[in-house]
Amino acid sequence: MTAGTFTAMGQDWEDLAKEAEGHERIVVNMGPQHPSTHGVMRLILELDGETVKEARCGIGFLHTGIEKNLEFRTWSQAPTFVTRMDYLAPLFNETAYCLAVEKLLGITEQIPERATVIRVLLMELNRVSSHLVCLATGGMELGAVSPMLFGFEARESILDVFETVTGLRMNHAYVRPGGVATDLPDDAVSKIRELLKTLPPQLRRMSDLLTENPIWIARTRGIGYLDLTGCMALGITGPMLRSTGLPHDLRRAEPYCGYEAYEFDVQTDTGCDCYSRYLIRVREMSESLKIVEQCLDRLQPGPVMVENGKLGWPADLVVGPDGLGNSRKHIAEIMGTSMESLIHHFKLVTEGFPVPPGQVATSIECPRGELLVHAVSDGGTRPYRVHFRDPSFTNLQAVAAMCEGGMVSDVIAAVASIDPVMGGVDR
Repeated sequence: MTAGTFTAMGQDWEDLAKEAEGHERIVVNMGPQHPSTHGVMRLILELDGETVKEARCGIGFLHTGIEKNLEFRTWSQAPTFVTRMDYLAPLFNETAYCLAVEKLLGITEQIPERATVIRVLLMELNRVSSHLVCLATGGMELGAVSPMLFGFEARESILDVFETVTGLRMNHAYVRPGGVATDLPDDAVSKIRELLKTLPPQLRRMSDLLTENPIWIARTRGIGYLDLTGCMALGITGPMLRSTGLPHDLRRAEPYCGYEAYEFDVQTDTGCDCYSRYLIRVREMSESLKIVEQCLDRLQPGPVMVENGKLGWPADLVVGPDGLGNSRKHIAEIMGTSMESLIHHFKLVTEGFPVPPGQVATSIECPRGELLVHAVSDGGTRPYRVHFRDPSFTNLQAVAAMCEGGMVSDVIAAVASIDPVMGGVDR
């Protein structure tokens, strides 16, 4: 049999099939524009008919150089960059980074309780919004358009709350070293409580379309199989790991931000397949709403930034017609009555604060798994090195194990169940 290379361009598949007649295998590129590759990811599939013999990921199409950029910015400027990595879970990126910086500074125990509760509250709402995108886009990729519409409708109500609190719907840069940028607006708590009433029916309406749907079950059950041994060998975390029955969740295993004080259940399943991962995400959204409700009950009046003028950004931010900025009252105070505040403000903005030399590693549980930050300081006002272990990057290692030996159509379901976000992969 003669070897050869065949290139498909546009609508010439029949011609290609005739040309390739007599050859056993064909290599197909899926992406980076293909809708099932979650943005700019390339899947290189070697096929025998419709059976996948080899599957590889091609990444790097969304490379932003964020980690390198951080070496040229002050410690307090970094949240503006890191929030843009996993753009479906921006608040997790910000919190993980700030926890690492606070650990280097030795102020972890000095973070105000109100700021910590706000961080947890927003992260859990962000977990729900991220899972909604995963289920909505995953459903659409397998032909279920209604879950896509319902999922994004529910997500919009969460983004409305984010806009109320941070001034932005995405890429917030709201969590800062030492606390959060500004306190909750007066109407934030009432809006969140209203959200807790309207969101559960929306989530049920979406899951009702899929959970018992025979077509959905046929396309996901037994598909993308990866057991506990495979997950442990590849370093897989998050819903993919918990679908093997192992209840590993850093909120329970290594609590941070006071998660040990919240009541919630770690969701697991034993199917090790796409359907199990779907069920886990559905259940996790309900658990996150339970945590949000507890956060609202825990909110007590108090500061939201560490009380250290040389570290805490001396700001009184408000959401104005032009976005998030300093209030006129605060500007009048530092410009007219408080020379010390003005000096701190000037030095923090122009120089930043120095961080003692050393290195730390901090992990949190983001919607896709373990998000680890390795931060290194040489004693200056800028990071020497900040590296993120993004779970999307690690979990993509499972593509070959999940897809090889299956059908081309099953590749779409498997990749959707991984829920990769390429901003985090290509950071």
